[in-house]
Amino acid sequence: MIEPEFLTVPELAELLRIKERKVYDLAASGEVPCTRATGKLLFPSRGVRGWLEAHSEGMVVKPPRPAVVLGSHDPLLDWAIRESRCGLASYVDGSTDGLRRFVAREGVAAGLHLLDAEGREWNTPLVARACAGQNAVLLRFATRARGLVLGRDVSGVSGIEDLTGRRVVPRQVESGSDVLFRQLAVKAGLGMEAMTLTEVARTETEAVQVVARGEADATLGLETVARDFGLPFVPLVEERFDLLVHRPAYFDTALQRLMAFCQSEAMAARAEKMGGYDLTGIGTVRWNG
Repeated sequence: MIEPEFLTVPELAELLRIKERKVYDLAASGEVPCTRATGKLLFPSRGVRGWLEAHSEGMVVKPPRPAVVLGSHDPLLDWAIRESRCGLASYVDGSTDGLRRFVAREGVAAGLHLLDAEGREWNTPLVARACAGQNAVLLRFATRARGLVLGRDVSGVSGIEDLTGRRVVPRQVESGSDVLFRQLAVKAGLGMEAMTLTEVARTETEAVQVVARGEADATLGLETVARDFGLPFVPLVEERFDLLVHRPAYFDTALQRLMAFCQSEAMAARAEKMGGYDLTGIGTVRWNG
């Protein structure tokens, strides 16, 4: 749903997570931009965003964040950005890179799938530490099926421990896939030196392409990409892929259009067709800065 030009008192109170009485106080003091029409207080959305920006990140004027989605590569999110015609660009080079760039104000959102060091929770512990004090929110996007994508003639591989002596496509260091692969390898008692690693692949599609060309025996990839190339897939984990979003930018037209599209029937149909996705709860809040 596209954001209205003006917010009512209840809408602004819900946005700021304060009582309506406090909203009236802010309006009376002139602190928050407002107007009165037919005896009713209204708050211009654009002015409210500017006010939030100034008060949540200091009074120093900062350049606006570029309209870029950072972080990890996801084929369904890529499609949604294009199909929704939201106007956002993307720069994907892994979850950790995206998180760092987001904190450095290099984009309005970042796709993440980072498992914590204990292997128990996706994204929220790392985001909470990195984004303490940031005006940000973590939104649910999808649960994705991840596992080993194998070459067409590869046999005898049913888990990480079976990759000894195999040619494996690695991902860039500190990407979500690299972090997970190393954690799984440690649990399986498999050292990285036990495998023959090919050149690094920087996207989900690129990693599976190397396997499809016969240049590697396996990679830790997504079920949906394995399907695209008709390759065998050994499921290992159901991972959480979330979107870290700059709160004021969320109310801009570009992200409003993208998030509205992500909850559409067209998005649900595409996810089912691609396979390997569960969009239950897409757009709901997982962490609030």
